[in-house]
Amino acid sequence: MTRFIHDKFAKDYLEELLKDYGEVKASEKVSGEIKEIDVLFTPAKQQSSNLQILGLLGRFAEHPAIIEPFRNPASTDEICDCILKLLEIKALLRREAKANKTKLQDSEIPKLWILTPTISEARLSNFGTMQKAGWLSGVHFLPDALRTAIVAIHQLPQTPETLWLRLLGRGNVQSQAIIELQALPLDHPYQKATLELVYNLRENLRVNQELEADDRELIMRLEPLYQRDREQAKEEGRQKGEQDLIVRLLNRRIGNIDASLTLRVQGLSIEQLENLGEALLDFSSVADLETWLNQQ
Repeated sequence: MTRFIHDKFAKDYLEELLKDYGEVKASEKVSGEIKEIDVLFTPAKQQSSNLQILGLLGRFAEHPAIIEPFRNPASTDEICDCILKLLEIKALLRREAKANKTKLQDSEIPKLWILTPTISEARLSNFGTMQKAGWLSGVHFLPDALRTAIVAIHQLPQTPETLWLRLLGRGNVQSQAIIELQALPLDHPYQKATLELVYNLRENLRVNQELEADDRELIMRLEPLYQRDREQAKEEGRQKGEQDLIVRLLNRRIGNIDASLTLRVQGLSIEQLENLGEALLDFSSVADLETWLNQQ
């Protein structure tokens, strides 16, 4: 079943995003019955301001957190199982505090975030959920004593703040998030790594013979992005190779050029590099290179 492929993607993805901000344990086992927590996150003692870049997910990571992502809409039983895991973790922490003769602080107890692609109003009502001031629509809190919120991904507003959670959605929600991810600046700290995880998900789905309609659509939507990125990577590799070659030729022709000139050469297009490769045969000094660059 493709659910396990998506489960692995969700765990790898959340670990990649959160690893810089604390300890991430994926598939953490609890209780004698061996229940697994998808992601158990413990924030670093020194909070990083960069956490804000993760938007709503970053708010979840400000405190100890259990994150349970679901590929299919979370059922009533599945939500209850998640709450049970949280209670077992709380009981474990209480036993440890008692053994160490310390007082368990409320801030040490994880909060549970259940991520579901969709959920019905009836199911939310059955759990007595409520909206809280200062939180986006789509985040439904259970009574405070349960330290739990159900995040209905399809209800989240389409803003940069929710991008990293909408990537775990389904259908059009996930597809739109992937488009937004691809449009991020190339120097964004999470764009490249996340795209690679998304492309790995695509490859794992492609070899599966029993794809759901959502998965087939996801593969089709990813195909042009995948091919474009691969072509871009090839072009960048070609340009890097050309840059290195021209710099080596210049160093041999006119002596070692300084860092500022090297940077100017590295900023040239493929066509300009090819032209420089021909022109440098007539260079006899660094001044000739500077004159040529100033003419571009």
